[in-house]
Amino acid sequence: MTHLPKFSAALLHPRYWLTWLGIGVLWLVVQLPYPVIYRLGCGIGRLAKRTMKRRVLIAQRNLELCFPHMSDAERAKLVDENFLSVGMGVMETGIAWFWSDNRMARWMDVSGFEHIRNVQAQERGILLIGVHFLTLEIGARMFGMNEPGIGVYRPNDNALIDWLQTRGRMRSNKSMLDRKDLKGMIRALKSGEVVWYAPDHDYGPRASVFAPFFAVEQAASTSGTWMLARMSQACIVPFVPRRKPDGKGYELIILEPECSPPLDDAQTTAAWMNKVVERCIMMAPEQYMWLHRRFKTRPEGVPSRY
Repeated sequence: MTHLPKFSAALLHPRYWLTWLGIGVLWLVVQLPYPVIYRLGCGIGRLAKRTMKRRVLIAQRNLELCFPHMSDAERAKLVDENFLSVGMGVMETGIAWFWSDNRMARWMDVSGFEHIRNVQAQERGILLIGVHFLTLEIGARMFGMNEPGIGVYRPNDNALIDWLQTRGRMRSNKSMLDRKDLKGMIRALKSGEVVWYAPDHDYGPRASVFAPFFAVEQAASTSGTWMLARMSQACIVPFVPRRKPDGKGYELIILEPECSPPLDDAQTTAAWMNKVVERCIMMAPEQYMWLHRRFKTRPEGVPSRY
């Protein structure tokens, strides 16, 4: 497994004091009752929409590209709701890292775990598809409370944040793997593990193919799904962590597995995987990470979408 960051005295250096302060404030805030946390998170989201102008434009553009037939008013409403989710995502990171299992359990419902058990009964690995919802951190915690697996992550450039996020995620994972460690993922899947994997972002041209995604005909889509599924023979199981309306908690929905995905080539698999991702997103579109420049990679000679 990937070497995981450990606490060291270097993390107490003055360069990290502001980060420590921010984490301390987050820890204090998530000790409050959840309805208060919910109101604070939504307030942060409203503030973020007023201050993160560039991200607002990116979210608007992504929605224009994906849903060209949606009215301007519908898209504006979705952007407003999305930024409330951005604010809650900050709070949910603290919840995922700092709440006890008992407190988590009081605010979550889980359905579909029989799909995980059915695949495990076949002694096959599970490629757990977790798309980039803003509930990502709390979704991983909820899943891991029921079935600890192998988390896949990008190491953070800030050593303190890297240590904190790894510490938080290890509360509900057996171990963590760098997202570039395909060999490690394949080994884990072949040994019957559950490996969390997010195939929905634009990871650049090197390991991507172009496949349809919503109304975008040529969206850069990772070829990693094809490689992992082909080489490990794992079942693919999507899951959706969804925030309930009006601060009523969370639900984790495990969707039905696909143990024979189309693996003819990377593009075929990517196009199929994008359809799975679309289905997941439409279960909570206001909670998806529309702020990411999903379509920044373009075929050679094709102008930027942004």
